[in-house]
Amino acid sequence: MPNSPTTVAILAGGPDAEREISLIGGKAVNAALADRDNLKSTLHVIDRLTQTQLRDIPGDVIFPLLHGPWGEGGPLQDLLETDGRPYVGCRPAAARLAMDKIATKLAAIRSSIPTAPAAILATRGERCPIPFPVVVKPVHEGSSVGVRFCKDHAEFTQTRASVLEDLKSHPTRVFMIEAAILNARELTVGILDGAALPIVEIKPAVAFYDYEAKYTRDDTRYVVRPELPAGLAERLKQDAVRLARELGVRHLCRVDYILGRDGAPNLLEVNTMPGFTSHSLFPMAAADAVEGPGLIFAELASRLIMLALRNTSKP
Repeated sequence: MPNSPTTVAILAGGPDAEREISLIGGKAVNAALADRDNLKSTLHVIDRLTQTQLRDIPGDVIFPLLHGPWGEGGPLQDLLETDGRPYVGCRPAAARLAMDKIATKLAAIRSSIPTAPAAILATRGERCPIPFPVVVKPVHEGSSVGVRFCKDHAEFTQTRASVLEDLKSHPTRVFMIEAAILNARELTVGILDGAALPIVEIKPAVAFYDYEAKYTRDDTRYVVRPELPAGLAERLKQDAVRLARELGVRHLCRVDYILGRDGAPNLLEVNTMPGFTSHSLFPMAAADAVEGPGLIFAELASRLIMLALRNTSKP
């Protein structure tokens, strides 16, 4: 009698700003797994879960395809740890570190990885502590949620006022200021099971690779294995792997860089649950068969589930 397929509970949605992207990714992964004989997946649309609600969701392994502070940044991972079943992605400590952009920068500095100067935005301070131009953004959000550019003090004053207004409805949100690197190239390195995937360059048709450019526009171009100065691609990959190890990431992540006109790379952030939509960079890099593993979408999803089953007890 053949073995029964492994049942997979795909979690999507959540209470964070990237809920809609999570839902799209969850549906895509569920559809991709439909033809896998050894796996039987079910999509569960959630908001915030209690421990009891999670326990009542059936499945041998859990694939939490959520993005943002609650679903990707530790709270859901706490529930998953207590639940005890294998799950895809980081354990709680690594999830919290990677979601915190300041903590990620500190980890990069410890690993001698360049990153732009930054500071927490002090709501009582009216002056910008970093030379203009700067970027103001939430410390614990992804997908360019809440990002604002300031080229001078006047724009910083306006941004600071909008941040104070934002904090009325999001009192726990923390904002940071980061030196802006203009006219730069945006690069990303995916990591699958501790190994770097091919670099992808993002070429948005607009000045800033914002939420719409990432998920809704069709004029953003992506270049797998872009031309880079000699030795830079290997350096970025090695740095990404070292940083992921420093943070304690497991299974997968995506490390984002920005490359200035002087050719110097700077770390932007680490995403421990990259997107799984038609525009998403991690599946794009994994599908490359020249420098990458050549995993089509369904194979990539299956590989991640197998990783969860293989080493759920490892950091």
